[in-house]
Amino acid sequence: MFADQQPVTGPITLDEAMARAIRYNLDHRLKMMEEALAQRQLDLSNFDLLPKLTAAAGYTNRNHDLASSSEGFYTREQSLVPSFSTDKNARTADLNLSWNILDFGVSYFEAKEQADHLLVLEQRRRKVVQLMMQQVREAYWQAVGAQRLRDRIGPLLAEAQSALDDSRATQAQGLRSPVETLNYQRSLLDLMRQLEAVRDQLEVAKPRLASLMNLEPGRDFSLAATDTFRVPNFDMAMPAMEDMALQRRPELVEASYNERISVNETHKAIAKLLPGIELSVGAHYDSNSFLVYNAWRSAGISVSWNLLNLLNAGNIRGTAQAQLDVAKMQRMALSMAVLTQVHVARSELGAKTRQFDLFKRLNDVDQQILEQTHNATVTNAKGKLEEIRVATAAMMSELRLYQSYGELESAYGQMLATLGLDPVPAKLNGNDIASLTQSIGEEQKRWDDIAVHGVQAAALAQPGPTIAAAAALPTGAVQK
Repeated sequence: MFADQQPVTGPITLDEAMARAIRYNLDHRLKMMEEALAQRQLDLSNFDLLPKLTAAAGYTNRNHDLASSSEGFYTREQSLVPSFSTDKNARTADLNLSWNILDFGVSYFEAKEQADHLLVLEQRRRKVVQLMMQQVREAYWQAVGAQRLRDRIGPLLAEAQSALDDSRATQAQGLRSPVETLNYQRSLLDLMRQLEAVRDQLEVAKPRLASLMNLEPGRDFSLAATDTFRVPNFDMAMPAMEDMALQRRPELVEASYNERISVNETHKAIAKLLPGIELSVGAHYDSNSFLVYNAWRSAGISVSWNLLNLLNAGNIRGTAQAQLDVAKMQRMALSMAVLTQVHVARSELGAKTRQFDLFKRLNDVDQQILEQTHNATVTNAKGKLEEIRVATAAMMSELRLYQSYGELESAYGQMLATLGLDPVPAKLNGNDIASLTQSIGEEQKRWDDIAVHGVQAAALAQPGPTIAAAAALPTGAVQK
């Protein structure tokens, strides 16, 4: 599970986290293996297009000669004495080359279907990568928040516990009102409960990110934390977004290939209605000494036709056409769902942007309150409670800020996935982590440029095959 991975040598950036997820994530590796398996199956399908070349050899032995006589048809009397024309021992060898045109046609369409199936698996792998990048974005920033706040919870809990011990000592001495002391202790315990809840949330942030990058469970690593938050800017016009999504979404590209598979199914069904023509040539050898020619060559042609298929021709064609109609309707339904997802993702990105702006302003206010409270804290217990309460509120506000930014990055990743934009270009400089990290950064800048410049730059994105484009592509080809 963890073999042959490049070691973590420093703080992990977001691009490196994405690169490690692409390179080592087990779900992605599974999709790549399924794609490789489909390629091998395609090789097998292409081999079925070749003629059949059959070699045979044999040896026979008899304890008696193969002797026979003849009997007159009318007289029923023996007309010839018993005789034989074969040796007791015989060796034979045959080499036949046969080609059935009907089988070739069916195998041809099956090979085209297998080639499209390979492209379907490639689109499914694209979908896995796009969803995985969205998860990495959210998990990364939550882990960054956990890394920044993890070391601040312990001192706060220790300070709260110290204040609680002091309050209990004061309660034992009877220096304060029992109700006032108990309310104070209850406030401290409630703050400690909140801090423990926050610590529980922080404990799961890094393991989630580590699982996406396929790092060993329990392994410690650091993230390249930053105090600046880059708010994604996506100003592309909605018509351009809709066109890009309809051209590039893996689900729609897969549906186009499935529709082309249905067309080939129709062709295959029609081909099975035709007569089968088989051509054959061969070379033969027989060691029988009675033969004038022990070696000879042969050639032949045969025609066979299952006439009952003609009675079922209407049903066969109807089924094939129905399958094609279903594939078209599935693509139309997916197109409608994709258009809806584009609008929803755009609205979700705007909502998360506004929420992050509010959380950022709220965090700024809470941090200022913490600074003012710390400067004005008095030495009595009540002042210590107020400082702990304000520090807890400030820390939770900062935690919510990172969580909100993680949700914003997830919404941005969802926007990219909705448009069918891949995190890496079609051509890579290399498969190592450094090359993948660089490629991810360059591709992100490219999509940012497209988003900022809108419709003009959107034309730079190469479309995936719509049904018209897919029909024009050669078998086994793919556009990205």
